[in-house]
Amino acid sequence: RFRHTEGGLVARGGQLTGFQVAGEDRQWRPAVARIDGDRVVVSSPEVPRPVAARYAWENFPACNLYNGAGLPASPFRTDDWR
Repeated sequence: RFRHTEGGLVARGGQLTGFQVAGEDRQWRPAVARIDGDRVVVSSPEVPRPVAARYAWENFPACNLYNGAGLPASPFRTDDWR
């Protein structure tokens, strides 16, 4: 869930990119992501029970999530793994 969406969330250039999910095994897999109001819902057929997600968490990421004011989403992760 995102705050400061300033008019909603937008995927510039088509489908959302830059998301990954991991299960309890801590193995990151590419995720399919979609906007649902002020949330982004992520999933992967390779991760039946996701426990963590991250966005733009690599060098030179291909990512395209913006808010309605045209500001890009910052890289983030939901885990605290080393």
